Amino acid sequence: MRYFNSILRIIPIFFLLTSLSGYNQNIKQKDTLNDRLLMAAKEIITAAKTCALITIDNEGRPRVRVMDPFLPEDDFTIWFGTNKKTRKTEQIKNNPKVTLYYLEPNNAGYVMITGIAELIDDDNEKEKRWKETWRAFYTNMDDYLLIKVSPEWMEVISYTHNILGDALTWEPPKVLFD
Repeated sequence: MRYFNSILRIIPIFFLLTSLSGYNQNIKQKDTLNDRLLMAAKEIITAAKTCALITIDNEGRPRVRVMDPFLPEDDFTIWFGTNKKTRKTEQIKNNPKVTLYYLEPNNAGYVMITGIAELIDDDNEKEKRWKETWRAFYTNMDDYLLIKVSPEWMEVISYTHNILGDALTWEPPKVLFD
């Protein structure tokens, strides 16, 4: 009987430990997938050179334009320069939710980042992020401002990196940002 009672006390501990090891394994698998997605996304973004910036206009319709972004920061914050008087600046003021779309150069995949855009008109930031190629578009730094996109989530599809969507729903793998 004492042997049976000892077994009964050990069984819950056994189940707790095995469920925790499975939990840790799921976290590791998720972290590994996130690492693969982040690495592939940086490669695609770097190779793409341009991206589409999608905003919402005052009628609730998406507006798309090609942009010349800076490379993403470590946390996938993306920066752009633009003319202060463009429609996109008004659209961002009215609705800061934006989407960025990078097409893999060989058309074998894409990165889509959904985030919150912020208009930055700080002289130090503008000077730090100035591109000489912009001189043809802006007579001075007062003519432009920066768009900073802080990511909320990102989808990645890449046949090159063997990152594919769900077989049934085609839903792409996703990274959530803080």
